[in-house]
Amino acid sequence: MFEVEDIREWRDHDVVDEGRHKIGTLESIYVDTATDQPSFATVTVGLPTRRRLVFVPLAEATVGPGYLKVPYSRQLVKDAPWIDTDGVLPAEDEPAVFKHYELPYQAGAGGERRLARR
Repeated sequence: MFEVEDIREWRDHDVVDEGRHKIGTLESIYVDTATDQPSFATVTVGLPTRRRLVFVPLAEATVGPGYLKVPYSRQLVKDAPWIDTDGVLPAEDEPAVFKHYELPYQAGAGGERRLARR
């Protein structure tokens, strides 16, 4: 894994799948509010007239020269829950992001959100 400070430098770089096929470009990092560690990224995908941000987990992601590689297929990522390029992830939609990647979801101890944009 990498530090949040390091991954911020990768904004606007390519995000590629396990076969190095381009998925889109890195937009933002979301940290797990319980650990303050990078948890998900948003990736800009779509045609210029219909761009959107999809979510992808950062666990087991690696960085290379000019790219961030995630251990998921391009199609799985493109089918992930998404928001508009100027949108925000509503709290009630967080569980769907985790479910899409078959990851466990549990709200914070006080019911707080799990993901925060950094």
